[in-house]
Amino acid sequence: MTVKFRPRPARPTATARPDPRVKALMTWFSRHRRPLPWRRHPTPYRIWVAEVLLQQTRVAQAAPYFERFVRRFPNVSALARASEEQVLKAWEGAGYYARARHLHQAARQIQRERAGELPHQSGELRQLPGVGPYIAAAVASLAFHEPIVALDANGFRVLARWTLERRDLHRAAAQNRLRRWAMDRLPARRSAEFNEGLMELGETICLPLRPECTRCPVAGQCRARQELPDPGALPTRRPPRAKPQVVAAVVAVNRGGRWLVLRRPSTGLLGGLWEFPGGKVAPRERPVAAAARELREETGLTTGMLEELGVVRHEYSHFRVALHLFRTRSARGRVRVRGRRHRWVGFAELRRLPLPRATLKMLPPLERAGKRDRASRDSGSRRGRTGA
Repeated sequence: MTVKFRPRPARPTATARPDPRVKALMTWFSRHRRPLPWRRHPTPYRIWVAEVLLQQTRVAQAAPYFERFVRRFPNVSALARASEEQVLKAWEGAGYYARARHLHQAARQIQRERAGELPHQSGELRQLPGVGPYIAAAVASLAFHEPIVALDANGFRVLARWTLERRDLHRAAAQNRLRRWAMDRLPARRSAEFNEGLMELGETICLPLRPECTRCPVAGQCRARQELPDPGALPTRRPPRAKPQVVAAVVAVNRGGRWLVLRRPSTGLLGGLWEFPGGKVAPRERPVAAAARELREETGLTTGMLEELGVVRHEYSHFRVALHLFRTRSARGRVRVRGRRHRWVGFAELRRLPLPRATLKMLPPLERAGKRDRASRDSGSRRGRTGA
């Protein structure tokens, strides 16, 4: 079932009053709005998917993932019918996979309780899994024209500079002040354009470190521009925290041309994705020893010979990881895993599973090693192995 787009006309708020900054923003946005994929055929469903994806992903990065996802699941009903594994595969590479799981759970709830039609009001949207205050306000405003302010990080940054807000924007007091300021000036009948305009200005001109004030339509009324030597000094930023480095060992076990993969628990980091066995390298432990130990602890398999194929590096939001990748064909025993599913899969099937990006980075070295093996067999030579 296709969700019909039936925007409701909004009622003006009693507090709204003209503001030159708002007028300049709206004029600029009407002329310079980008032709983003979710702005084409803006159904409530497409707006919702876009806002969830954009929650922790920049516009340029989000666009291809959005198009792939809505091509695979064009409406609420299609998403609700899918399995979690299919949804995670369509989301693969976009990161923060809890977003995809919540989107899937919410779609099933909407299909079950509302025949596939999204709630129209922000308060009702808040009852869906994974929908917080910002997404609820954004969808209600952009899809159903509810007269409500939707402020993301871009919007808060723009308003902090307009109003010379010096307090930490991570704190509720500063956010509430800016939200009230915006609500007092919200053009109720055009709340969607106002909210999108703020996001667009913050994404393209009012940048975090080097705002391009000479291009800004509101520069003449922006207090940060008028009163500070560097408008980019606002909002006040917390000092960045150094990301801890995690060292881990991963084992790609091959039996008869098939690889052993384990499914991560449905909750937590990378929930529901498939990966090779492995885990952290303990202090003073060699990676090859950690690989053998983790394989035994996770699967019950033992192996005497491991071939190291290199180190795969990846960065998450809060830490960096260096993964020592090993390969073995000599694992012995029967797979015994607790509370997790496992599969033996060929390369073609492996690529169809939802995989973490770090695991995707491991596939090329495994394929290169396989080609070397074939070349070695043809030439009669043998590669050495590293003893565990």
